[in-house]
Amino acid sequence: MTRFLITGAGGMLGQDLQAVLQDRPHTALTRSQLDITDLDAVRAAVVGHDVVINAAAYTKVDDAETDEAAADAVNAAGPRILATATAEVGARLITLSTDYVFDGNGTAPYAEDAPTDPLNAYGRSKAKGEAAIRALAPDTASVVRTAWIYGEHGPNFAATMLRLARTHETVQVVTDQVGQPTWTVDLARQLVAMVDHDVPAGIYHATNAGEASWFEFTQAIFAESGLDPARVLPTDSSAFVRPAPRPAYSVLGHAAWSAVGLAPMRHWRAALHAAVESGALGR
Repeated sequence: MTRFLITGAGGMLGQDLQAVLQDRPHTALTRSQLDITDLDAVRAAVVGHDVVINAAAYTKVDDAETDEAAADAVNAAGPRILATATAEVGARLITLSTDYVFDGNGTAPYAEDAPTDPLNAYGRSKAKGEAAIRALAPDTASVVRTAWIYGEHGPNFAATMLRLARTHETVQVVTDQVGQPTWTVDLARQLVAMVDHDVPAGIYHATNAGEASWFEFTQAIFAESGLDPARVLPTDSSAFVRPAPRPAYSVLGHAAWSAVGLAPMRHWRAALHAAVESGALGR
């Protein structure tokens, strides 16, 4: 039976992966239990595992602008070390990446093979990690790009909006950034399905289908939670200037799933409904 190793197991996705794999052999290691930038530690950890899912990441997007080396250590060197170690023992590697590897100037969903052109240091670090594992383990390592994730086990946009709803009559949310809200439970299931269907190594986009602005996503969060969506007011990115530029258009194409005979993930609104119904965003 396939034995999984989850790195970054204490994060939002890592915890949902553990739930999906609860009845299957797996080892879950948090950041404190495994430093993916330590080659010797990673070599020891991968022994006895058939699949490694790397959910460890440096995600401080704004901080990366002034400390790109910290982002590179986890997001670039980490996947390179994991690719080296898994290749040595013949294990499969799946590492998570991001829509931020693209420039965000598109008007149609980005294909899996579209050229990368990150806008910020965080995106550059993830692009370096992608390139490293594809170079070191092209036959056994896959890159899975995701975006706009939310879930039960960690800070995220959806939880923040519901928290603000308890203390503010209205919230202002941008209309000029468009992407694909993605529930981490659906993402975890898709990652495991990749293994179960033995899909070939490559690049895949694992986001819920459809698209929405942050404003539209927030209106849906309110509506699904029994709140008045009219309390969500539109604004634009000029009202929230941050150190790291954000891509305006982050919609990812899903053609690779059809090519390998696996269904893409469901529409984001259906996933949001299920997340709220499950209590993943609180009650």
